[in-house]
Amino acid sequence: MVALVIVLALLFDFTNGFHDTANAMATPIATGALKPRTAVLLAAILNFVGAFLSTEVAKTISGGLINEGEAGVVFGPELIFAGLVGAILWNLFTWLLGLPSSSSHALFGGLIGAAIVGASLNAGSLDFAIINGGVFLTKILIPAALAPLTAGLVAFIATKIAFAITRKRERDGFKRGQIFTSSLVSLAHGTNDAQKTMGVITLALIAANMQDAGTGPAFWVIAACALAIAAGTYSGGWRIIKTLGKGITDVEPAQGFAAEAATTATILASSTVGFALSTTQVASGSVIGTGLGRKGASVRWRTAGRIAAGWVVTIPAAAIVSGVAAFAVSAGFWGVVGVAVAAAAAILGIFLYSRRNKVDHRHFHQPEPGVFVAPKPRRVKKPKRAPKPLQVKAKQQPKKSSKKKKRSKK
Repeated sequence: MVALVIVLALLFDFTNGFHDTANAMATPIATGALKPRTAVLLAAILNFVGAFLSTEVAKTISGGLINEGEAGVVFGPELIFAGLVGAILWNLFTWLLGLPSSSSHALFGGLIGAAIVGASLNAGSLDFAIINGGVFLTKILIPAALAPLTAGLVAFIATKIAFAITRKRERDGFKRGQIFTSSLVSLAHGTNDAQKTMGVITLALIAANMQDAGTGPAFWVIAACALAIAAGTYSGGWRIIKTLGKGITDVEPAQGFAAEAATTATILASSTVGFALSTTQVASGSVIGTGLGRKGASVRWRTAGRIAAGWVVTIPAAAIVSGVAAFAVSAGFWGVVGVAVAAAAAILGIFLYSRRNKVDHRHFHQPEPGVFVAPKPRRVKKPKRAPKPLQVKAKQQPKKSSKKKKRSKK
């Protein structure tokens, strides 16, 4: 069961990678600072490196959010398995819609739903005591509310400053700066998001008495999670990249630079103190802030509203799916098999349905529905000059010989 949980956790890490590629690379791709394939390769490498930089967020999940109970009896590997099922299915569903929802909150919702159902079945009544309310409030809910607002405000101010101190012809230099700032976002994403899967695997090992309580993730767990999130990032999440890069506002290089700088600062600050915030919410808030900060720019509030609604629904939706899975898993071996088969069928169905309207790097620069794009003016070819008529020189007649004259004189 522990091995199954580890495999499923790495699958979630993979979906987290392609779901959140847009956080770092949507704006540089939208402004043309990086080519799509180059951008996702760079993000994959830096996500891998970032996973080794810190483990504070992993400790928050493995030793703070869930009150495991004595010897991990209450919250065992079966319930972690159910929590991962809910998180993965919600990630794939929002990816299908092109909605940049939070992979982190999907994971938290899945674990919370499975934990509550599992504890309630053991107690015979609804039991919320397995959730550490203080950790959930201070390290998940409050950062979820403040992080996008903070990042949006920082991006708004940075955009105002960038457009105030530079002229229009000087702003192309921000494209080169975007390569640096987007790389920092990818590094910060690996530092924050890869740790959440490390925390889940560590939680499963502790619950199965295979690791001491209160200890951090082992090196092999860190390496496996780093590889999984890097592979997912390289596969690209083009649907969400298109929404975040073009759906909220039209991004110019100065705006992209400001958004990525604000996102990096917010994520790294939160990772240092162990806040398991959503990098998707931070990146979305930054993009909205840049749209408000540039004079003449417009924010598509309808798209922003859809994204915000996804943020609100993510935790309870993932919790409900995981709660149903946890109830089925409580039946024993065949319950686990049934949940695994149903989850595999749902994943396959989502993938096959996505093929009907495939979006990849070649479709990224297509215009959004309902947005008028003026056609590019055609170059008018100058008419070719008529060739000059050839001038044929008249042949010179040979001079008559003067020998006859000389003879006649003689």
